[in-house]
Amino acid sequence: MTKRFILLILCNLFSSAVFGDNLENRIIEYQKALITGGVTGSSIAGIFRGDKVVSLTSVTSGLEGDRLISESTLFPIWSMSKPITITAMMILLDRNKFKLDDPVKKYIPYFENIKCKSKESNKIYSCSNDLLVEHLLTHRSGYKYYKNESGPDHRDPYLNLDEFVRHLSNQPLEFEPGSDYIYGLNQAILGRLIEVITGKEFIEFLKEEIFDPLGMTDTKFSLTQKDRNKLQPLFRKANDVGIDRELPDIGGSIITTDFDELDYRVNTKKQLGGEGLISSFRDYRRFCEMLLAGGDYKGKKILSDSSFKLMTSIVTPSFLSRGFNNGLGIAYSLFVVEEPILDGTSTPKGSFGWSGYHNTHFWIDQKNNIFGLFMTRTTPFSWEIEKHLRAVVYDNLVEKD
Repeated sequence: MTKRFILLILCNLFSSAVFGDNLENRIIEYQKALITGGVTGSSIAGIFRGDKVVSLTSVTSGLEGDRLISESTLFPIWSMSKPITITAMMILLDRNKFKLDDPVKKYIPYFENIKCKSKESNKIYSCSNDLLVEHLLTHRSGYKYYKNESGPDHRDPYLNLDEFVRHLSNQPLEFEPGSDYIYGLNQAILGRLIEVITGKEFIEFLKEEIFDPLGMTDTKFSLTQKDRNKLQPLFRKANDVGIDRELPDIGGSIITTDFDELDYRVNTKKQLGGEGLISSFRDYRRFCEMLLAGGDYKGKKILSDSSFKLMTSIVTPSFLSRGFNNGLGIAYSLFVVEEPILDGTSTPKGSFGWSGYHNTHFWIDQKNNIFGLFMTRTTPFSWEIEKHLRAVVYDNLVEKD
């Protein structure tokens, strides 16, 4: 339903003369249409060339309990945490602190005797392959999201990453490590790996190596009461049951601040690198600027050229990556435009990005030296929001360029 509605929005946008060549007006109308159609609540969207603003728009829904979003409004960014964790791992790779083909058990003994599921019989057996660090980076480990099953859930009240990872290591892998792709809890293990390699708490390493150099002062795993006053409320659509399929039936769309699906307690030690970070538009814009510049930020070298190329190179092609058969391949927790014709938005080949469960989205286009960032706090999740925002942008940019 959401996909069909967004396509209808686009048809109206592209056929309407009111927008002309004004990109900002087109984006505002797209944001308004998402609100009118009940797809999102309030949202903020930005298109940038390097550190220069091309378009920056914030549109409020006017719904009771919703609010106008500023660049300092806080959002749970969910899976947009993943590229940050990958960046942290690439920093350590640049310093020769690990090798991609290192067995994970070298650092975390819990993974000494991992089990696999047989695809044919579903029987459990001792895996033939070692679980390697690269498997975690590329979602080719065999660990998935377990939701209501027997495996560890990212919302469960574990004390710290070590406890969470120990429980996760007891789960059988969906396939032999490295043999297939499945989206899962890999970054939780990477976060613990960073702690073991560096001897520092995960958030401490992120702060020292990424957040402080980039000036990302809002990005964290926990929320104080002052932070909560800046947290964007959640717009839940009617019939949304959440990622766990157990949220209460709300009977209609609502704006709510009543529940957290993750643990944001002050000083939490369960710092999940795949979904646990809170951030702001202002902060994530700086992270995107660094990615657009190939690992540089205002003269600071965050990543080497080789590590940046590695993390943005396709590992799982679009015809293999489940849910990404629309021209997008998978790199190190990033989508990469592999077949622009199938993608259908005029986004150049090699552009990359990612999204978060509450509909935070970004993409990086080095060919045109632009990036896009969109933030709302809305469930359920839809890839179509980001994809069709790209369509709006490139329809305008192609005409002008």
